[in-house]
Amino acid sequence: MEERSRVAGALLAVAAYGFWGIAPIYFKWLQGIGAGQLVAHRILWTAVLLVPLLAVLRAGPKLRALLADRPRLLGLCACAVLIGGNWSVFIYAVLAGRVLEASLGYFINPLISLLLGMIFMGERMRPIQWLAVAIAAGGVLNEIIRFGDVPWLGLALAFSFGFYGLLRKRLAVDSFVGLTVESWVLLPVAVAYLAWNASAGVDAFTTSIRSALLLALAGPVTMFPLLCFAAAANRLPLSQLGFFQYIAPVLTFLLAVTQFGEPFVAAQFLTFGPIWTALVIFTAHAVYVQRRSARHRLAGVDA
Repeated sequence: MEERSRVAGALLAVAAYGFWGIAPIYFKWLQGIGAGQLVAHRILWTAVLLVPLLAVLRAGPKLRALLADRPRLLGLCACAVLIGGNWSVFIYAVLAGRVLEASLGYFINPLISLLLGMIFMGERMRPIQWLAVAIAAGGVLNEIIRFGDVPWLGLALAFSFGFYGLLRKRLAVDSFVGLTVESWVLLPVAVAYLAWNASAGVDAFTTSIRSALLLALAGPVTMFPLLCFAAAANRLPLSQLGFFQYIAPVLTFLLAVTQFGEPFVAAQFLTFGPIWTALVIFTAHAVYVQRRSARHRLAGVDA
């Protein structure tokens, strides 16, 4: 049963990160709309879509139990702040033509998850994993030296989502119910912001049928990968979950260079190269450990 749960977690993680990797295409379609309105509509339509699903999935009892659990409820409030901030930074990056920097943040994210798993979950890091973290840190340091500034956008994405994954793992709440509470926590702020925009005559939703449909689509676009991610986080150790996180930045990086026309100069290899090298080390080691564990389990069964 545990093995089936891990396989399901792996498939859910692939679905979540693959979808996130191509998400910039959707936000590029809404290029003329401000980042604030896009974030607000993500929250609004996610919250709206979750209401009928509560009834369909008969999740009412779980939701009531969670609302009565004050520590977990406060934890989900923190999750809501983290994911709302992550959405805001990511959408700003796409609209500002900084998708490459966003991909940098998500390349760093697996190593951040590794560190957080060690610090807060007691997951042991081996020397080769420390080496991977050090090499990736060298790539970030090059970016700081090259630009004379900290790549705040990429680091904000990496740390906000890293801590979101950590909190979700520790809370161990139902993925659907947890997302419902997170969206409801953010909903009053989103509605207030959209109402203020409407009063100022800059409501993007009413400008055209196309804009309205695309903005309403923000609900499914947001909900699907988050539900997959939360479900995967409940089935996999944080260190293993980090193994799948390279999928999204690879796809985002390829979109930035091949579709969005963002320049990738030779000097940037000194930033991305060490991070890619670190991920290769991290991935190779994870594969080795998993295969060794599988061999030991088979040997135990044969014995």
